[in-house]
Amino acid sequence: MHLRVTGLPVSSGSRPAVILVDDDPAVAHAVQFSFDLEGLDVRKFRDAESLLASGPLPDKGCLVLDYHLPGVDGLDLLERLRANGVRMPAVLITTNPRPHLRARAATAGVPIIEKPLLTDGLLSAVRSALSHNDQS
Repeated sequence: MHLRVTGLPVSSGSRPAVILVDDDPAVAHAVQFSFDLEGLDVRKFRDAESLLASGPLPDKGCLVLDYHLPGVDGLDLLERLRANGVRMPAVLITTNPRPHLRARAATAGVPIIEKPLLTDGLLSAVRSALSHNDQS
């Protein structure tokens, strides 16, 4: 499967952008609701293809990628984004990550937050990634 980045709307206003890719509507809605309350500009996508077909990513922000996506997994999506020049930090969300997945994520420099998202771990990881953005 060949995917390429074409053009994602750039963040409007001054709110930090969070690009969320998760095929579970309940998770996506809950994350968007929670992050909206925190003043973050969340853009939701259900799969890699819809993200890659939607346009350029903002220069600053954070990617939140589900590992288990239809078609292309979250780390493969990140590799494709990196190959297209996207340097935005990323956080991987998944259920019960196995050692090989943990190793792949560590090699990619991506923290893993485990589902179910019962604590503020995801928000903390995103805030940390956004603060690194501000320092670069």
